[in-house]
Amino acid sequence: MKGRKERKILAFTGVAALVAVALNLIITTVNSQKKRKKKDLPSSNVLVNLSASEILKLADHIIAKSKEVHDAVASVPLDKVTYMNVLSPLAELEAQQFPLVQSCVFQKMVSVSEDVRKAGAEAERRIDAHNLACSKREDVYRVLKAFAARGEWTNAEAKRYMQCLLRDFERNGLNLTLSKREEAQRLRTQIDELSMRYIQNLNDDSSFLLFDETELLGLPSDFIKSLDKAENGKLKVVLRSHHVSPVLEYCKVGTTRKMVAVAYGQRCSETNLPILENLVHLRHKLARLLGYLNYADYAVEPRMAKMSSKVFEFLEEISVNLTDLASKELATLKDLKKKEEGESLFGVEDLLYYMKRVEEQKLDLDLGAVKQYFPVTVVLSGVFKIFQDLFGLRFEEIIDAEVWHGDVRLFSVLDFSSSELLGYFYLDMYSREGKYGHTCVMALQNGSLSQNGSRQIPVALFVSQFQKETEGSPGLLRFSEVVNLFHEFGHVVHHICNRASFARFSGLRVDPDFVEIPGQLLENWCYESFSLKLMSGFHQDITKPIPDEMCKLLKRRRDFFSALKLKQEILLCLFDQIIHCTENVDTVELFKHLHLKVMLGLPMLEGINPASCFPRFAIGYEAACYSRIWSEAFAADIFASKFQDDILNQYVGAQFRNKILQVLAPGGVKDPVEILAHFLGRDPSIQPYIERKTRNSLW
Repeated sequence: MKGRKERKILAFTGVAALVAVALNLIITTVNSQKKRKKKDLPSSNVLVNLSASEILKLADHIIAKSKEVHDAVASVPLDKVTYMNVLSPLAELEAQQFPLVQSCVFQKMVSVSEDVRKAGAEAERRIDAHNLACSKREDVYRVLKAFAARGEWTNAEAKRYMQCLLRDFERNGLNLTLSKREEAQRLRTQIDELSMRYIQNLNDDSSFLLFDETELLGLPSDFIKSLDKAENGKLKVVLRSHHVSPVLEYCKVGTTRKMVAVAYGQRCSETNLPILENLVHLRHKLARLLGYLNYADYAVEPRMAKMSSKVFEFLEEISVNLTDLASKELATLKDLKKKEEGESLFGVEDLLYYMKRVEEQKLDLDLGAVKQYFPVTVVLSGVFKIFQDLFGLRFEEIIDAEVWHGDVRLFSVLDFSSSELLGYFYLDMYSREGKYGHTCVMALQNGSLSQNGSRQIPVALFVSQFQKETEGSPGLLRFSEVVNLFHEFGHVVHHICNRASFARFSGLRVDPDFVEIPGQLLENWCYESFSLKLMSGFHQDITKPIPDEMCKLLKRRRDFFSALKLKQEILLCLFDQIIHCTENVDTVELFKHLHLKVMLGLPMLEGINPASCFPRFAIGYEAACYSRIWSEAFAADIFASKFQDDILNQYVGAQFRNKILQVLAPGGVKDPVEILAHFLGRDPSIQPYIERKTRNSLW
């Protein structure tokens, strides 16, 4: 799921006896206060329907018992450390407390009660603060170092688990002297404060522009009617994406597009530009203190790319390979503007508008008509069938399950051949007040193997804000929502199919460069006629699937002007890497230079600088903006090599489940590139990605 980086998950340490005591006390306490009417799920420690007071009490129990366990681990004599009294208990406690932590936290996203949502947020704050304190415990780090020095591993995954624990401590500075650790903490505090200030400035920005209706010619009438009016009667265009995007895409007046694009790109320039420059300086300082050349190397090290130089090589290779196509695309747009607006220069502000105009001329695809074929219940039924058939699974709904709202459904996932229970997932799909506003997947329980040989099975939660099918509404999905649903459900199946021994390597907790690959891969099914027909049906007669011609147009539309669009994204990724690789960069001059180079001589808008108004530079994706393109490129290679000729090939689907979905988590043991190479039978390549981007173009 998306958010600020990946969700910070508590990694507790302890000994086996205390694990059992802690968990029994916590679960007994909660259940004694709230008797359940429905029976519990086998192998699940996820608790739903906790009250606000129960959530806070559970959070305090988790923290108290975790502290006891940390103290116990820290007290183990350095000459007595063993696998059984150090590593095994750590893994057991981490696996078993994770669902309890998530039981506190997930309600802040879905509960109908404001008090419960607030309690979930407060519980997360308390647990995060405790986790931060645990990450600074030198006494625990010392014990782990002593155990690592002995080299007593039961298997490669256990060795990798130990390395990850030590790496986390050392990336927090525990291998430094006390004075350097204190300096690192000061730097982190400053970085966090500046990051939040940058985001707050953008959130607080309420700037707008005023236009006459004639200056907004071409925009839909519903959009015009939705705009507030100023005292002078002019219409107010707020500098937020929900206003800016329609103006740049539909407004026929070039001067209006330019005014809006410039103002949008200048947001918070006076406040946020110095903040980001200071942020970058502090990040470099922290990275060098921790032993890295620069912040980019620090950020990329735990990812699939490993080194910033690899990221540059990757981005440059894609950009160069798309230059010829991008040049043709840009020439087409310039020619059309010349026909419609005369000799006025083509600028960045014209890209979206003329892309839309060409799309209308060449494709003649009415997305409103497409939407009529995607009732939410029909789409979900088709998604289930595709995933079950492809990966050899069976989904069974658990009737009368305990849930937090009447719309929520719970399913068990079983292996089709053996009927082995693999996991559970909750579907919380429909819109309601107070609920998290985006489609995402959250891990509620990670899969793992306990010391006694029993397996804890994964539990996932799918959250979205789709419109429910009612008597007065067919509950139709936009095509973009269909793709998003398919992508996110890929995360559900990925999470449930893994067979990791350690919760640390389970499901959605894998390498962030790798975790999006299954979802990106599975998006391809949304552009193939066979699968589109399986999950579509005209809302007035669901026996009539989406027509073939619509399927073809949707596939062509996917990569329409793909080279120019991707170059715009690469431009920001390169900017992100450079500022986090090099100190004292003039960000304005850097962006001007990159813009001319990457965007084929197209100049940037005067006076703008994305450094002041691009949140990913400040928080969550700093030095990692490349990651989406990275995962999409490798997903394209997998699809082209293994699935393109037979999208429901069950043999290949089983291979993908066994070699990728199941081992992505122990991908902590093998390098992700090795895992891909093993599945593909060769080294992964970006060439299929480039070929796909060009295949459905205008030329």
